[in-house]
Amino acid sequence: MGNTIVFGAAGQLGQCLQAVAQERNLTNIYFLPKAQANVLNKAVLHETFAQYRPAYCINCAAYTAVDKAEDEPEIAYQLNRDAVENLSQLCREFNTTVVHVSTDFVFAGTSYVPLSETDSTEPINIYGQTKLAGENVIPQYLTNYFILRTSWLYSEFGNNFVKTMLRFGKERPELRIIWDQVGTPTYAMDLAACILTIIQRQSQHYGLYHYSNEGLTSWYDFAKSIFELSQMPVTAIPVRTAEYVTKAVRPPYSVMDKAKIKNQLQIEIPYWRDSLAQCLRKLNN
Repeated sequence: MGNTIVFGAAGQLGQCLQAVAQERNLTNIYFLPKAQANVLNKAVLHETFAQYRPAYCINCAAYTAVDKAEDEPEIAYQLNRDAVENLSQLCREFNTTVVHVSTDFVFAGTSYVPLSETDSTEPINIYGQTKLAGENVIPQYLTNYFILRTSWLYSEFGNNFVKTMLRFGKERPELRIIWDQVGTPTYAMDLAACILTIIQRQSQHYGLYHYSNEGLTSWYDFAKSIFELSQMPVTAIPVRTAEYVTKAVRPPYSVMDKAKIKNQLQIEIPYWRDSLAQCLRKLNN
């Protein structure tokens, strides 16, 4: 299978990849330390590629602070577009297949029909614009790539909605949660398993794919499920997006159609609530 290197190893998805790789006894996957993983330093990147000669490069490194990106567009573009170009150039030089993680935020989210890979993109915030720019760079350099768009990522690692709700739920008897944004929560362990399955199978069905858990929900119903499954006596109060002002506009509907990844890559996808229960069991233990 050859070596695999992971950028963004310390992040939420990077830690999930480490956990799944350990479960599967994958010994030739390298989670790069910061000294080797500066995605904006071409010289350092070249040394890293020369050392590992990777067959695969998984890029989890990204600028993901959605609201902060509105104030720091230059930094967001550097990490979400320029860094992807740096990696793409090296992947071409070393004949490396890249697996790049993108987002549902490349869509405006106004169609209210599950979004396919062929639907037109129209990001409505800086974060989405920078991630789309990164997506568009890759095919300029490579044909051997997998771009996986995902949504509403959470896990037992890092900072995410599930852990925030659990923390707030211990501090407050009631919480106001947005009900008019609809999407699909994605357990990052499931996404990590999908990525490593693609690599282990050495699939050559390259291209752009959507991956989130099955089903759909609102942030309000997501929070209700977290409290219910955790047996926390918290009252969730539904509020409209207009009542909860954020610097970056969010897509109101970002449910993605996963038919392509299921049919072409034979990936099985768990239902979101089943995966949430699994994550909560791990957090409670």
